[in-house]
Amino acid sequence: MTLTETLRRRLDERRAQNLYRQLKTLDAAPGPRAIVDGRALLTFSSNDYLGLATHPDVIAAQQSGASLGAGTTASHLVNGHLRIHQQLQDTIADVTGREAALVFSSGYMANIGTICALVGRGDNIISDRLNHASLIDGARLSSAASLRFPHNDLDGLERQLERAAQNGGNTLVAVDGVYSMDGDLAPLAQMAELCRKHNAWLMVDEAHGFGTMGGLVGSEQFPLAGSIAAAGLTQDEVPVMMGTLGKAAGNAGAFVAGSRELIDFLVQFARPYIYTTGMPPAVAAGCLVAIDVMQREPERRVRLGRNIEFFARARRGSNCRWRNPPARYSRCCSAVKKVVTVAAELQERGFLVGAIRPPTVPAGTARLRITLSANHSEAQIEQLLVALAESLRTFPAVTS
Repeated sequence: MTLTETLRRRLDERRAQNLYRQLKTLDAAPGPRAIVDGRALLTFSSNDYLGLATHPDVIAAQQSGASLGAGTTASHLVNGHLRIHQQLQDTIADVTGREAALVFSSGYMANIGTICALVGRGDNIISDRLNHASLIDGARLSSAASLRFPHNDLDGLERQLERAAQNGGNTLVAVDGVYSMDGDLAPLAQMAELCRKHNAWLMVDEAHGFGTMGGLVGSEQFPLAGSIAAAGLTQDEVPVMMGTLGKAAGNAGAFVAGSRELIDFLVQFARPYIYTTGMPPAVAAGCLVAIDVMQREPERRVRLGRNIEFFARARRGSNCRWRNPPARYSRCCSAVKKVVTVAAELQERGFLVGAIRPPTVPAGTARLRITLSANHSEAQIEQLLVALAESLRTFPAVTS
């Protein structure tokens, strides 16, 4: 069988299973309305939690930053590290309460690079079963012994920590702070205590926490520092923090923050950082201003929180099966065909909602993922819930 024939057969299988992915083309970033494939839609599928992707100050900063060059022309270690990158790293370190930070081109690269630099053959990596794909792939590529525990199961984590101790070597525990598909939080305070007890290192992916939540660490407030700060944990308790700049910051790229020794180590050994062209200066400039806006416009986080609370109250009258109270998302679970069908019906009604299917989520847990933004109004959220209820009534018999 030729390559083309093999690929065609595999693609046909995905279509038959309702797992075929298709791109949607937008004319511009949603705010939250957008033109999608030529149609005006109200979007509930964007990670632009604070509405900064369309903030005029952020856009102006990127336009100005382009004057430094369309690209950096080389990797950071050759000649692609500009002063604006260093300013961004210093700012991230300040707002996260860390000694230093390092920017990567994407969160995927940050996670893979960090995990593979910190552990390898003879070491252990312990992961939550619902970790993001980038953490899973980092564990696979690291050559460390990969141990997993049931989602947010502290007893399961401790059992794996005991196994890792028997294996010998260093042990890294990697978890999401806010889980992207279920929206729940990791019990970080208890996890940090278990890691301390068993001499393991804790790494937290703050992709969905950075910029949207924070808290008091010691005597200082870190309102942007994610679920780590919300749990009151210090750099010593969570030595490895990853965050993205393409969600709450409305931009692109990612970072790892921690001790100066950690950042220096990653500069020496994180291959995706070493061998990738540096972040475009315009992106770094936009991220810098986005973080500034987060700090001087805290009302954006307040509006996001109010929208989450409003959705939680309003959804109680809907006929959906909701999983857990949302932290950043709400969703209803159903079989694959129903999720795809209802998402298509919602799009016909003027709403863009993500249909999340295996293998992104475990088999039997396909869902509609509804993402809220500070820019959504209560009226728009009510309109979505009405349309969702009507769409589900239209397709009650679709169960497979």
